[in-house]
Amino acid sequence: MLDTILKSIIALLPVIVLVIVLYRLDSHRLLGTNFMLRIFFAGALSALACYWINGFVLENIALDFSRYTRFVAPMVEELVKASIIIFLFRTHRIGFLIDAGILGFTVGAGFSFIENIYYLHFASDAHYGVWAVRGFGTAIMHGGATALFAIIAQTMTERHRQMNPLLYVPGLIVAFLLHAIFNHFPVSPILSTVVTLLILPAVLFLLFEKDERTIHDFLEMDFASHKRLLRQIRHGEFSGCEAGRFLRDMKERLSAPIAQEMIDYFCLHTELVLNAESILLAREQDIEIEVGEEIRQRLLEMHRLEKHIGRAGLRALRPHLEFSAKDMWEIHRLEDESQENHHSDLYRG
Repeated sequence: MLDTILKSIIALLPVIVLVIVLYRLDSHRLLGTNFMLRIFFAGALSALACYWINGFVLENIALDFSRYTRFVAPMVEELVKASIIIFLFRTHRIGFLIDAGILGFTVGAGFSFIENIYYLHFASDAHYGVWAVRGFGTAIMHGGATALFAIIAQTMTERHRQMNPLLYVPGLIVAFLLHAIFNHFPVSPILSTVVTLLILPAVLFLLFEKDERTIHDFLEMDFASHKRLLRQIRHGEFSGCEAGRFLRDMKERLSAPIAQEMIDYFCLHTELVLNAESILLAREQDIEIEVGEEIRQRLLEMHRLEKHIGRAGLRALRPHLEFSAKDMWEIHRLEDESQENHHSDLYRG
Protein backbone atom coordinates (compact mmCIF):
# COMPACT_ATOMS: atom_id res chain seq x y z
CA MET A 1 0.00 0.00 0.00
CA LEU A 2 2.76 2.45 0.98
CA ASP A 3 4.66 1.49 -2.19
CA THR A 4 1.64 2.42 -4.36
CA ILE A 5 1.14 5.72 -2.53
CA LEU A 6 4.78 6.72 -3.00
CA LYS A 7 4.72 5.84 -6.70
CA SER A 8 1.48 7.80 -7.14
CA ILE A 9 2.99 10.86 -5.47
CA ILE A 10 6.09 10.70 -7.69
CA ALA A 11 4.01 10.24 -10.86
CA LEU A 12 1.19 12.70 -10.19
CA LEU A 13 2.37 15.45 -7.84
CA PRO A 14 5.19 17.27 -9.74
CA VAL A 15 3.04 18.57 -12.59
CA ILE A 16 0.28 19.68 -10.17
CA VAL A 17 2.85 21.58 -8.09
CA LEU A 18 4.17 23.31 -11.22
CA VAL A 19 0.63 24.33 -12.27
CA ILE A 20 0.16 25.93 -8.85
CA VAL A 21 3.55 27.70 -9.07
CA LEU A 22 2.73 29.09 -12.53
CA TYR A 23 -0.71 30.19 -11.30
CA ARG A 24 0.85 32.02 -8.35
CA LEU A 25 3.32 33.82 -10.66
CA ASP A 26 0.43 35.75 -12.18
CA SER A 27 0.31 38.95 -10.10
CA HIS A 28 -2.73 40.24 -12.05
CA ARG A 29 -4.77 37.11 -11.23
CA LEU A 30 -5.94 36.78 -14.81
CA LEU A 31 -7.47 33.36 -14.19
CA GLY A 32 -10.02 32.17 -11.65
CA THR A 33 -9.57 28.99 -9.63
CA ASN A 34 -12.84 27.47 -10.88
CA PHE A 35 -11.88 28.21 -14.48
CA MET A 36 -8.47 26.56 -13.96
CA LEU A 37 -10.15 23.45 -12.55
CA ARG A 38 -12.45 23.24 -15.57
CA ILE A 39 -9.47 23.49 -17.94
CA PHE A 40 -7.61 20.80 -15.97
CA PHE A 41 -10.69 18.59 -16.30
CA ALA A 42 -10.84 19.32 -20.06
CA GLY A 43 -7.19 18.21 -20.33
CA ALA A 44 -8.07 15.01 -18.47
CA LEU A 45 -10.92 14.36 -20.91
CA SER A 46 -8.54 14.93 -23.83
CA ALA A 47 -6.39 12.05 -22.52
CA LEU A 48 -9.42 9.75 -22.59
CA ALA A 49 -10.22 10.91 -26.14
CA CYS A 50 -6.64 10.23 -27.24
CA TYR A 51 -6.73 6.76 -25.69
CA TRP A 52 -9.70 5.91 -27.92
CA ILE A 53 -8.29 7.65 -31.03
CA ASN A 54 -4.83 6.07 -30.69
CA GLY A 55 -6.35 2.63 -30.22
CA PHE A 56 -8.56 3.03 -33.28
CA VAL A 57 -5.79 4.39 -35.53
CA LEU A 58 -3.25 1.79 -34.36
CA GLU A 59 -5.63 -1.01 -35.29
CA ASN A 60 -6.20 0.39 -38.77
CA ILE A 61 -2.73 1.36 -40.00
CA ALA A 62 0.24 -0.81 -40.93
CA LEU A 63 2.65 0.54 -38.31
CA ASP A 64 4.23 -1.14 -35.33
CA PHE A 65 3.64 0.22 -31.82
CA SER A 66 7.14 1.64 -31.38
CA ARG A 67 7.03 3.75 -34.55
CA TYR A 68 3.46 4.79 -33.83
CA THR A 69 4.40 6.20 -30.40
CA ARG A 70 7.33 8.11 -31.92
CA PHE A 71 5.62 9.65 -34.94
CA VAL A 72 1.82 9.38 -34.95
CA ALA A 73 0.81 9.48 -31.26
CA PRO A 74 2.55 12.84 -30.63
CA MET A 75 0.66 14.36 -33.57
CA VAL A 76 -2.70 13.00 -32.39
CA GLU A 77 -2.19 14.02 -28.76
CA GLU A 78 -0.91 17.52 -29.50
CA LEU A 79 -3.80 18.17 -31.91
CA VAL A 80 -6.38 17.08 -29.34
CA LYS A 81 -4.80 19.13 -26.54
CA ALA A 82 -4.40 22.13 -28.87
CA SER A 83 -8.09 21.98 -29.81
CA ILE A 84 -8.97 22.99 -26.24
CA ILE A 85 -6.66 26.01 -26.43
CA ILE A 86 -8.02 26.95 -29.87
CA PHE A 87 -11.54 26.88 -28.44
CA LEU A 88 -10.41 29.23 -25.66
CA PHE A 89 -8.92 31.59 -28.26
CA ARG A 90 -12.09 31.51 -30.35
CA THR A 91 -14.25 32.33 -27.31
CA HIS A 92 -11.91 35.14 -26.16
CA ARG A 93 -10.87 33.36 -22.95
CA ILE A 94 -7.15 34.09 -23.44
CA GLY A 95 -5.80 37.62 -23.33
CA PHE A 96 -2.04 37.56 -22.66
CA LEU A 97 0.99 35.28 -22.92
CA ILE A 98 0.83 34.50 -19.21
CA ASP A 99 -2.69 33.11 -19.22
CA ALA A 100 -2.02 31.37 -22.55
CA GLY A 101 0.99 29.59 -21.02
CA ILE A 102 -0.77 28.76 -17.75
CA LEU A 103 -3.87 27.39 -19.48
CA GLY A 104 -1.76 25.43 -21.98
CA PHE A 105 0.27 23.89 -19.17
CA THR A 106 -2.94 23.12 -17.23
CA VAL A 107 -4.41 21.26 -20.22
CA GLY A 108 -1.21 19.20 -20.51
CA ALA A 109 -1.22 18.61 -16.74
CA GLY A 110 -4.77 17.23 -16.87
CA PHE A 111 -3.78 15.04 -19.80
CA SER A 112 -0.69 13.64 -18.05
CA PHE A 113 -2.58 13.15 -14.78
CA ILE A 114 -5.01 10.71 -16.42
CA GLU A 115 -2.27 9.09 -18.50
CA ASN A 116 -0.16 8.40 -15.40
CA ILE A 117 -3.17 7.06 -13.48
CA TYR A 118 -3.66 4.63 -16.36
CA TYR A 119 -0.03 3.47 -16.19
CA LEU A 120 -0.15 3.24 -12.39
CA HIS A 121 -3.11 0.90 -12.72
CA PHE A 122 -1.62 -1.37 -15.39
CA ALA A 123 2.09 -1.20 -14.47
CA SER A 124 2.05 -0.69 -10.72
CA ASP A 125 5.01 -3.04 -10.26
CA ALA A 126 7.33 -0.83 -12.36
CA HIS A 127 10.51 0.50 -10.73
CA TYR A 128 10.52 3.90 -8.97
CA GLY A 129 12.73 5.25 -11.75
CA VAL A 130 9.90 4.74 -14.24
CA TRP A 131 7.55 6.89 -12.15
CA ALA A 132 10.23 9.54 -11.68
CA VAL A 133 10.58 9.76 -15.47
CA ARG A 134 6.81 9.86 -15.96
CA GLY A 135 6.21 12.37 -13.17
CA PHE A 136 9.14 14.73 -13.72
CA GLY A 137 9.66 14.13 -17.45
CA THR A 138 6.65 12.96 -19.45
CA ALA A 139 4.11 14.95 -17.43
CA ILE A 140 6.16 18.17 -17.62
CA MET A 141 6.70 17.54 -21.34
CA HIS A 142 2.93 17.27 -21.94
CA GLY A 143 2.28 20.49 -20.04
CA GLY A 144 5.20 22.32 -21.61
CA ALA A 145 4.35 21.29 -25.18
CA THR A 146 0.78 22.58 -24.92
CA ALA A 147 1.97 25.72 -23.09
CA LEU A 148 4.42 26.49 -25.92
CA PHE A 149 1.66 25.93 -28.48
CA ALA A 150 -0.59 28.36 -26.60
CA ILE A 151 2.15 30.98 -26.24
CA ILE A 152 3.14 30.81 -29.92
CA ALA A 153 -0.53 30.86 -31.00
CA GLN A 154 -1.16 33.92 -28.79
CA THR A 155 1.85 35.68 -30.29
CA MET A 156 0.74 34.86 -33.84
CA THR A 157 -2.94 35.77 -33.44
CA GLU A 158 -3.07 38.73 -31.06
CA ARG A 159 -2.65 41.30 -33.86
CA HIS A 160 -5.30 39.72 -36.10
CA ARG A 161 -8.99 40.50 -35.65
CA GLN A 162 -9.97 37.54 -37.85
CA MET A 163 -8.71 34.15 -36.69
CA ASN A 164 -6.75 32.42 -39.44
CA PRO A 165 -6.32 28.67 -38.74
CA LEU A 166 -2.90 28.76 -40.42
CA LEU A 167 -1.63 30.93 -37.55
CA TYR A 168 -1.94 27.93 -35.23
CA VAL A 169 0.35 25.77 -37.38
CA PRO A 170 3.75 27.04 -36.09
CA GLY A 171 2.77 26.33 -32.49
CA LEU A 172 1.50 22.87 -33.41
CA ILE A 173 4.79 22.09 -35.16
CA VAL A 174 6.80 23.11 -32.08
CA ALA A 175 4.57 21.07 -29.74
CA PHE A 176 4.75 18.03 -32.02
CA LEU A 177 8.55 18.24 -32.38
CA LEU A 178 9.05 18.57 -28.61
CA HIS A 179 6.79 15.59 -27.97
CA ALA A 180 8.31 13.47 -30.75
CA ILE A 181 11.91 14.24 -29.70
CA PHE A 182 11.10 13.28 -26.12
CA ASN A 183 9.62 9.96 -27.34
CA HIS A 184 12.67 9.28 -29.54
CA PHE A 185 15.06 8.84 -26.61
CA PRO A 186 13.87 5.81 -24.66
CA VAL A 187 17.51 4.68 -24.29
CA SER A 188 18.26 7.63 -21.99
CA PRO A 189 14.95 8.54 -20.29
CA ILE A 190 16.67 10.04 -17.24
CA LEU A 191 18.64 12.45 -19.45
CA SER A 192 15.54 13.51 -21.39
CA THR A 193 13.69 13.98 -18.09
CA VAL A 194 16.45 16.19 -16.64
CA VAL A 195 16.63 18.28 -19.83
CA THR A 196 12.83 18.67 -19.90
CA LEU A 197 12.64 19.56 -16.22
CA LEU A 198 15.41 22.16 -16.49
CA ILE A 199 14.54 23.81 -19.80
CA LEU A 200 10.73 23.97 -20.07
CA PRO A 201 9.93 25.58 -16.69
CA ALA A 202 12.83 28.02 -17.14
CA VAL A 203 11.52 29.09 -20.57
CA LEU A 204 8.02 29.59 -19.14
CA PHE A 205 9.27 31.60 -16.16
CA LEU A 206 11.31 33.90 -18.42
CA LEU A 207 8.36 34.49 -20.75
CA PHE A 208 6.07 35.20 -17.82
CA GLU A 209 8.49 37.70 -16.29
CA LYS A 210 8.68 39.56 -19.60
CA ASP A 211 4.91 39.50 -20.09
CA GLU A 212 4.26 40.94 -16.61
CA ARG A 213 5.88 44.19 -17.78
CA THR A 214 4.03 44.03 -21.12
CA ILE A 215 0.68 43.61 -19.35
CA HIS A 216 1.33 46.63 -17.12
CA ASP A 217 2.25 48.86 -20.08
CA PHE A 218 -0.71 47.63 -22.13
CA LEU A 219 -3.22 48.18 -19.31
CA GLU A 220 -2.01 51.72 -18.61
CA MET A 221 -2.08 52.73 -22.29
CA ASP A 222 -5.38 50.98 -23.04
CA PHE A 223 -7.03 52.42 -19.92
CA ALA A 224 -6.07 55.98 -20.93
CA SER A 225 -7.18 55.37 -24.54
CA HIS A 226 -10.59 53.94 -23.56
CA LYS A 227 -11.17 56.72 -21.03
CA ARG A 228 -10.46 59.39 -23.67
CA LEU A 229 -12.67 57.64 -26.23
CA LEU A 230 -15.57 57.33 -23.79
CA ARG A 231 -15.32 61.01 -22.87
CA GLN A 232 -15.38 62.02 -26.54
CA ILE A 233 -18.49 59.95 -27.35
CA ARG A 234 -20.35 61.14 -24.25
CA HIS A 235 -19.67 64.76 -25.24
CA GLY A 236 -20.83 64.16 -28.80
CA GLU A 237 -17.36 64.42 -30.32
CA PHE A 238 -17.90 61.80 -33.02
CA SER A 239 -15.25 62.84 -35.52
CA GLY A 240 -12.11 62.01 -33.51
CA CYS A 241 -12.02 58.26 -34.20
CA GLU A 242 -13.48 55.54 -36.42
CA ALA A 243 -15.87 54.41 -33.67
CA GLY A 244 -17.21 57.94 -33.26
CA ARG A 245 -17.63 58.47 -37.00
CA PHE A 246 -19.51 55.16 -37.31
CA LEU A 247 -21.81 56.05 -34.43
CA ARG A 248 -22.45 59.48 -35.98
CA ASP A 249 -23.39 57.83 -39.30
CA MET A 250 -25.73 55.44 -37.47
CA LYS A 251 -27.32 58.38 -35.68
CA GLU A 252 -28.03 60.06 -39.01
CA ARG A 253 -29.27 56.94 -40.85
CA LEU A 254 -31.27 55.08 -38.19
CA SER A 255 -34.24 56.01 -36.05
CA ALA A 256 -33.38 57.79 -32.82
CA PRO A 257 -34.15 54.87 -30.42
CA ILE A 258 -32.04 52.33 -32.38
CA ALA A 259 -29.13 54.73 -32.81
CA GLN A 260 -29.24 55.59 -29.10
CA GLU A 261 -29.17 51.90 -28.20
CA MET A 262 -26.00 51.48 -30.29
CA ILE A 263 -24.37 54.45 -28.57
CA ASP A 264 -25.46 53.15 -25.15
CA TYR A 265 -24.06 49.73 -26.01
CA PHE A 266 -20.71 51.19 -27.03
CA CYS A 267 -20.48 53.33 -23.89
CA LEU A 268 -21.47 50.45 -21.61
CA HIS A 269 -19.02 48.06 -23.26
CA THR A 270 -16.23 50.62 -22.91
CA GLU A 271 -17.13 51.29 -19.26
CA LEU A 272 -16.91 47.56 -18.52
CA VAL A 273 -13.52 47.32 -20.23
CA LEU A 274 -12.36 50.23 -18.05
CA ASN A 275 -13.72 48.44 -14.97
CA ALA A 276 -11.78 45.30 -15.90
CA GLU A 277 -8.56 47.23 -16.54
CA SER A 278 -8.81 49.20 -13.29
CA ILE A 279 -9.30 45.93 -11.36
CA LEU A 280 -6.24 44.35 -13.00
CA LEU A 281 -4.10 47.45 -12.35
CA ALA A 282 -5.21 47.47 -8.70
CA ARG A 283 -4.35 43.79 -8.27
CA GLU A 284 -0.90 44.48 -9.62
CA GLN A 285 -0.46 46.63 -6.47
CA ASP A 286 -1.97 43.88 -4.25
CA ILE A 287 -5.22 45.85 -3.89
CA GLU A 288 -8.16 43.48 -4.11
CA ILE A 289 -11.29 44.80 -5.87
CA GLU A 290 -14.20 42.40 -6.22
CA VAL A 291 -16.57 42.33 -9.17
CA GLY A 292 -19.70 43.37 -7.31
CA GLU A 293 -23.39 43.75 -7.97
CA GLU A 294 -23.05 47.07 -9.83
CA ILE A 295 -20.80 45.51 -12.49
CA ARG A 296 -23.07 42.46 -12.67
CA GLN A 297 -26.04 44.71 -13.45
CA ARG A 298 -24.01 46.50 -16.13
CA LEU A 299 -23.19 43.17 -17.72
CA LEU A 300 -26.86 42.20 -17.70
CA GLU A 301 -27.77 45.55 -19.28
CA MET A 302 -25.11 45.03 -21.98
CA HIS A 303 -26.61 41.65 -22.85
CA ARG A 304 -30.10 43.17 -22.91
CA LEU A 305 -28.90 45.75 -25.42
CA GLU A 306 -27.24 43.01 -27.50
CA LYS A 307 -30.62 41.26 -27.80
CA HIS A 308 -32.32 44.49 -28.84
CA ILE A 309 -29.68 45.37 -31.41
CA GLY A 310 -29.67 41.81 -32.77
CA ARG A 311 -26.94 39.69 -34.34
CA ALA A 312 -26.98 41.52 -37.66
CA GLY A 313 -26.66 44.88 -35.92
CA LEU A 314 -23.81 43.66 -33.73
CA ARG A 315 -21.96 42.24 -36.76
CA ALA A 316 -22.19 45.65 -38.40
CA LEU A 317 -21.31 47.50 -35.20
CA ARG A 318 -18.37 45.65 -33.67
CA PRO A 319 -15.75 45.94 -36.47
CA HIS A 320 -15.99 49.75 -36.25
CA LEU A 321 -15.82 50.08 -32.48
CA GLU A 322 -12.20 48.99 -32.06
CA PHE A 323 -13.00 46.22 -29.57
CA SER A 324 -9.84 44.14 -29.65
CA ALA A 325 -9.52 40.48 -28.68
CA LYS A 326 -8.08 41.65 -25.35
CA ASP A 327 -11.11 43.90 -24.77
CA MET A 328 -13.41 40.92 -25.36
CA TRP A 329 -11.27 38.83 -23.02
CA GLU A 330 -11.59 41.50 -20.31
CA ILE A 331 -15.38 41.40 -20.61
CA HIS A 332 -15.42 37.60 -20.33
CA ARG A 333 -13.12 37.80 -17.30
CA LEU A 334 -15.54 40.21 -15.61
CA GLU A 335 -18.44 37.87 -16.37
CA ASP A 336 -16.63 34.84 -14.95
CA GLU A 337 -15.70 36.68 -11.75
CA SER A 338 -19.19 38.16 -11.46
CA GLN A 339 -20.77 34.71 -11.67
CA GLU A 340 -18.32 33.24 -9.16
CA ASN A 341 -18.93 36.06 -6.67
CA HIS A 342 -22.71 35.90 -7.19
CA HIS A 343 -22.75 32.15 -6.53
CA SER A 344 -20.58 32.65 -3.44
CA ASP A 345 -23.04 35.26 -2.14
CA LEU A 346 -25.94 32.86 -2.71
CA TYR A 347 -24.19 30.09 -0.77
CA ARG A 348 -23.41 32.48 2.09
CA GLY A 349 -26.98 33.71 2.08
